[in-house]
Amino acid sequence: MHELKTLGWTISEWQTAYFNNEIQLDILKELVKALDPNDVAWISIVSPNVLEQQIQSLTQLAQDAEDLKKQFPLYGVPFAVKDNIDVAGFVTTAACKALHTIATQDAETVRLLKQAGAIVIGKTNLDQFATGLVGTRSPFGAVPNSFKPEYVSGGSSSGSASVVARGLVPFSLGTDTAGSGRVPAAFNNIVGLKPTKGRFSNRGLLPAVKSIDCISIFALTVADAELVAQQAEAYDAFDSYSRPHPKNVPARFSSKLKFAIPKQLNFFGDEQAEKAFQQTIQLLESLNAEITAIDFSAFEQLAAQLYQGSWVAERTAAVADLLKSNADDFDPTVLEIVQQGEKYSAVDAYNAEYLRMDLARKIQDSLAEFDALIVPTAPTIYTIEQLQQHPIEYNAHFGIYTNFTNLADLSALALPAGFRADNLPFGISLIAPAWHDAALIHFGKAWQNYLALKLGALDKTLASNAPTLVSPHHIRVAVVGAHLTGMPLNFQLTTRDAVHVETTKTSQDYALYALNGTVPPKPGLARQSNGKSIIVELWDVPTARFGEFVAEIPTPLGMGNVELEDGRWVKGFICEPYGLGDAENISHFGGWRAYIQHRNSQAANTAN
Repeated sequence: MHELKTLGWTISEWQTAYFNNEIQLDILKELVKALDPNDVAWISIVSPNVLEQQIQSLTQLAQDAEDLKKQFPLYGVPFAVKDNIDVAGFVTTAACKALHTIATQDAETVRLLKQAGAIVIGKTNLDQFATGLVGTRSPFGAVPNSFKPEYVSGGSSSGSASVVARGLVPFSLGTDTAGSGRVPAAFNNIVGLKPTKGRFSNRGLLPAVKSIDCISIFALTVADAELVAQQAEAYDAFDSYSRPHPKNVPARFSSKLKFAIPKQLNFFGDEQAEKAFQQTIQLLESLNAEITAIDFSAFEQLAAQLYQGSWVAERTAAVADLLKSNADDFDPTVLEIVQQGEKYSAVDAYNAEYLRMDLARKIQDSLAEFDALIVPTAPTIYTIEQLQQHPIEYNAHFGIYTNFTNLADLSALALPAGFRADNLPFGISLIAPAWHDAALIHFGKAWQNYLALKLGALDKTLASNAPTLVSPHHIRVAVVGAHLTGMPLNFQLTTRDAVHVETTKTSQDYALYALNGTVPPKPGLARQSNGKSIIVELWDVPTARFGEFVAEIPTPLGMGNVELEDGRWVKGFICEPYGLGDAENISHFGGWRAYIQHRNSQAANTAN
């Protein structure tokens, strides 16, 4: 394709261009015309008619919008969809040419993204029926690595990763059962978000392993993945595996980072990958992260179950009808794998589930004291030719640090981590308990900002003006006194998985009072004219824990709304007027901590 000015744009760059009237929706027609129909990453490119329908639908909706940015956070942003996910007007092939029915409805996740303003411009290539981590098991061709075409792109979401890495779209949808949303991210130097199972609806997804499939997100930046995830997240009552967010998990990792890594690491003789991972760990340690090697045997045992046990029968069940009628249309390696499921009994399946639960419990317990497990996303990389010689064995190598994740009900984020000596990208994955997606994202943004690597296979780096999003599952609270870090009641926050976000000040319309007779000593914050800016800490409290936190607030204090110096309003401690009658105005100290230091100093002088 000839180069367009939109090549390599992030979502924020698309947004800025639209809202500054630098581009109009018709630019998407130019983009689609410029796409190479022979590009193996695409299985189908949007037709002019389907593209026009999407543009007209968005145009009509936008005419009634009171706040275009707020109502359409993905306004006019093009994206690609892995071709095992339904998009209205496209055939869903799952890389099997026997499937040729045009979808009449969008998958629910696609519908939500379109509702936010995004436009689908194509369906992408994949390992057939999402069975593989290599990107070579497709009758539509093997998708090459974005840096060195003789190497694999990773799979099964090969095409979705490729079109993002090359800047054709700012984000795409993949799927992740065994690592398909992470391995291609690592091999193409992009971000891969594997959400908690059930966070995104799978309705409209042709399943690989229905009980553990996740629709995933590829993006050039973590901030873009976060924005897309917020639009895609919704409980779907019509998807039996959908789950509502519990709203009881931390928004960030702990202030003192604690990471686990496998005690037993296997790179299959790839010294460059091993050195790249060692350098990553050294970098984390230089950032004062505490790294602990843990026993990895339960992870390895669970990872092996996905292809070497009766779990493969779920793949067989997903394509059972096609196996009977169209076995000749299967990729030979995929056919070999899914036929293995026919040899397992119901007893085998139940025993496999019991083993999964036992191992998942061990894994979750082993990770309980850490913020996340850090692993190489893939331990090595192979050429397309090497994969053709050893299609099953080498594919299995790619999955040793990914296969267990969904079976153990964990969340994960694949991040670029630099380049190997041979100039191929290297990536790491952070793996955390279910619903810790926001904490992963927060760390991922900081990591990407710190490394400042090039984005994908593009000659551009991360912009510093990415927007900061507030988590919809947490309530931001301003604390001003005994709940500050290091103060006596701070435990009421930390024991509820609240995390410190920032230290800032109120607007100049507040006064701070030292209340009489409170144990431990507490201040009262009151809004008044001709006041001062008072130092506060902002904490994100899980929504499900907010009520019990507020229940512990004693009279005359309460929870209300506090204005910050930059104009934001957040929840915060306020004081009833009757509690201020005999209280000392200590506003001139600027904050509670300075007042306590002053009081302690006076007490020490008196004692001497």
